[in-house]
Amino acid sequence: MPAPVLAALACPVCGAGLAAEGGGLACGAGHRFDVAKEGYAGLLTGHRPATTGDTKEMVRARQEFQEAGHYAPLAERLAALAARHAPADGIVADAGAGTGYYLRAVLDALPEAAGLALDVSKFALRRAARAHPRAGAAACDTWRGLPLRPASTALLLNVFAPRQPAEFHRVLAASGALVVVTPTARHLAELVTALDLVTVDARKEERLEEGLADHFSRAHREELEVVLRLAPDQARALVAMGPSARHLDAGGLDARLAALPDPVEVTASFALSVHRPR
Repeated sequence: MPAPVLAALACPVCGAGLAAEGGGLACGAGHRFDVAKEGYAGLLTGHRPATTGDTKEMVRARQEFQEAGHYAPLAERLAALAARHAPADGIVADAGAGTGYYLRAVLDALPEAAGLALDVSKFALRRAARAHPRAGAAACDTWRGLPLRPASTALLLNVFAPRQPAEFHRVLAASGALVVVTPTARHLAELVTALDLVTVDARKEERLEEGLADHFSRAHREELEVVLRLAPDQARALVAMGPSARHLDAGGLDARLAALPDPVEVTASFALSVHRPR
């Protein structure tokens, strides 16, 4: 855990600061937390998480798809926004970081910053803990709060992940920024019908703005669309890494994939927005 990140951490039980102790982390009140052999801190409390997060298979598919470069334009654009809207130094926290792919790109664009990948999935955290030499990783349930001190974070990333506006506002510095990435209604449109995928809510952006309005004001919004040319195995990985993976029958998916052109052209469509604390 990089020293600046450790200094920003807070005990998820009592909110006190955390320090390294005996191969784990502990606060002054005596609450102790293990650090997994893979390098991430286990900051979940005794409460059952609202979700167990991405499965081992979903994480493997995401890593395969991301490292092949299909979403590199999104990572590059996210990094450019971070460099424009965030302080050059400070803590970058990624709430729902997954493998740490996007956090890595942002830290490369902010060479004086340190990062923290937060996720509930142990399978994702095993990869996120190795995503960047200036980043740490910790298990947490976003719905129950972030293990960070108030106003400790310069930049908060939220990429295809749950949001807790009041909690995001609490941990962000007054000069900080929240960068949110969501899919638009056009995202993967060519595959939605052909493969019976989960659709994007047409009111997603409206609900995003309504949810953030009490705590944030929007400073910037843009859209990014990328046409992907995917072989059948790449299309399978794209499906397997997202929410549709939890609902599709493998046999039915194989049959639908076999009926697609090779390669198949797929539109990846994203909305990126920057928000300032009120």
